[in-house]
Amino acid sequence: HPSPTYWMPLASIISALGMWLMGQVTYSAARMPFIIIAALNVPVTAALAYSISKDRTVSIISGFLAAFSVYSAPFVIATENFSIVILLGGLYFILCGKLAEDHHVKKYWFFLGLLIGLQALARGDGLLWVPMTVLFMFWLSPRDSFQSFSKFFVQNAIPLALGFLVIMGPWYARNLSVFGTLMTPGGSRALWLTTYAETFIYPPDTLTFQHLLSSGWDAIISARMRALGINALSGIAAHGEIILFPFVLIAIIKLYKNNLRVKLAVVAWLILFLVMTFAFPFAGSRGAFFHAGMAFQPMWWVLAPLGLDHFLDFLRKRNWGDERAKPIFRSALVLIAIILTGFVAYIRLFDIGWGQGELEYPAVEQFLQENGIQPDDTVMVRNAPGYYITTGRSAISLPFGTQETLREVSRQFDASYLVLEPDAALELADVVNNLLEAPQTQPGFEYMGDVNGIFIFRIEN
Repeated sequence: HPSPTYWMPLASIISALGMWLMGQVTYSAARMPFIIIAALNVPVTAALAYSISKDRTVSIISGFLAAFSVYSAPFVIATENFSIVILLGGLYFILCGKLAEDHHVKKYWFFLGLLIGLQALARGDGLLWVPMTVLFMFWLSPRDSFQSFSKFFVQNAIPLALGFLVIMGPWYARNLSVFGTLMTPGGSRALWLTTYAETFIYPPDTLTFQHLLSSGWDAIISARMRALGINALSGIAAHGEIILFPFVLIAIIKLYKNNLRVKLAVVAWLILFLVMTFAFPFAGSRGAFFHAGMAFQPMWWVLAPLGLDHFLDFLRKRNWGDERAKPIFRSALVLIAIILTGFVAYIRLFDIGWGQGELEYPAVEQFLQENGIQPDDTVMVRNAPGYYITTGRSAISLPFGTQETLREVSRQFDASYLVLEPDAALELADVVNNLLEAPQTQPGFEYMGDVNGIFIFRIEN
């Protein structure tokens, strides 16, 4: 298959750029640009804060909050979209501020189009920034007459669209040449999922609107209610970083009516929340909403210290506080963010661990070599890229479906061995459970043994 057909390619392109510049095909080389991007998020957030508050201290606090970003901290220097989306979001709102001051500067609309294009190239949900920018344009437009309104739209939409197409035009051309459509086929099919595991369903064209309806309205509604709860918690804990959330909320209440950028951020975040809850509940609740919402983090890091100041002013007006306490509370906010970041990073990296399952793959590979696997043989495994990168052996992903589906996929992609981890049972249910509970009695699968709890089968086709 051509790559990619589901994920968008920007993170891969930047990783390749790092490897090309470093002359090494290694993770460290791929990660280098992401470290630089993560570092740039600090001054960009500080610049955004100053453009809104005109307060140097607030911009410094916002910069610290960007540097110690709590839940996103373990991810921003990985070869992921986190740091990319944060940077693009910060630059986007800075440009919106410039356009709010002078919306006739064509180069700003062009640059805004570039940023939207990069958001769309980073994530499929990045296309949501297109209607959001149209809404922003509508808010800025003169409405004294239809002629002036339409003239404003046409004159500014042209550089905006041009900037967008500079980035996305080559991607759409590639899709047309490979698939015959502007969009890759994988993203739209995610609308019809009935469980997250169906992301790996085979064949993929079974994902249709009728497939979704066949699960029943009770299942459809309950999945979305569950996503509603998870995404709401993600908004408070991950995007709001728990401690920042009440102060961000206070700042929104104070600034929403008179600050166009705050209004745009709130409306766009709410639309993203609704899309990731009701259109894509499984991807949204499994991290897509957390990921996509990173574009708004620079704005929340700016609003948090402003909300704190409003709260302290409220207390002072009622003689419940002192103006001299403001620096103490500001410092405490930063200190708490630093402590929470250290705690979350420790849990993520050392307690939960990263890539624990993949650490067993070399032992599995050694077992397979001792039992006659050939250099050109392919294995089927839950994490095919992880298996390849730790062993050098070609691998394909374990599909969602029946045991016959596993065998059909193994025939199509010439995979002779099945590596089955117990955790796969959490997602693939009955198919995997049967193989794990009675491995020696499954027709078409010859049980070879297990390595540290990972079951290994030879697939008989």
